[in-house]
Amino acid sequence: MEEEKGKEILIVDDQRGIRLLITDILTGEGYQVSQASTGKEAVEQVNNKSFDLMVLDYKLPIIDGKKVLEILEKDGREIPVIVMSGMAENISAEIEKIKMVKKIIAKPFNIKDFCMQVEEVLL
Repeated sequence: MEEEKGKEILIVDDQRGIRLLITDILTGEGYQVSQASTGKEAVEQVNNKSFDLMVLDYKLPIIDGKKVLEILEKDGREIPVIVMSGMAENISAEIEKIKMVKKIIAKPFNIKDFCMQVEEVLL
């Protein structure tokens, strides 16, 4: 578990409670966590800092998760992404061809499973 220490993760969700929950979980696992509440904020943060992983909510106001992925891909950003969605089965065909997307997690999710998914992507 030691090798994960210091990995930078960006959490993008418009729901403050979910951002705080995921931040608590991941900082407890030893990761460095940043937060963004909008797609625009997420793109700005990725352009200003390098992250090892982004946990991205699919349904965001103004710039949704898919658009965030398209912008980052167009800009040549290579960042592994875990997409969270309440409609995971509906969106998978739409976004699985985006190579940054490593996993799609259905909300609500099991915390233990979530941590395992994060660890898998970061290995």
